[in-house]
Amino acid sequence: MASRNGGRTVALSRQLSLAHDELRRLINDLKSGAGHRRAGDGTLATHCLAFCSALETHHRGEDDGLFAQLVRERPELAGTVAKLVEDHGLISTILTRVTELARQAADAGGRGPEEAVRRELDGLAAVMESHFRYEERVIGAALDRTVPDGDWPEPVFRPVRT
Repeated sequence: MASRNGGRTVALSRQLSLAHDELRRLINDLKSGAGHRRAGDGTLATHCLAFCSALETHHRGEDDGLFAQLVRERPELAGTVAKLVEDHGLISTILTRVTELARQAADAGGRGPEEAVRRELDGLAAVMESHFRYEERVIGAALDRTVPDGDWPEPVFRPVRT
């Protein structure tokens, strides 16, 4: 029988936190303008679209991989996972709005809608932070302490890429 404090699930918890840290860094860079200034192209819209795609990919990976396997291992966490998936839907709605505004800003040559993009990013960052903290606390604890390593048949976590 696998250890209840197994290395693989603890590693998954750590990877989850690291992915969230990277997404936090990316949105903070995006909000401050550092990401697109570093890249040298000066376009908030382009980097905003890349960030939105990375966050959506991260959440899809959680929903289809990590969360699905976690519920198979720990069915009593189904309600918690459902709440997190619901949060992903809310965040996706915000990302749709950010993407729409970023495209408008790109079409306008970066003028006008960029301020609206920045306001939406501020709101998104606040929602993300609340979601990430809850997820790290609840899912991280489940992975670290109560989920046996078992024989998880597929990769359940995909790293963030931008």
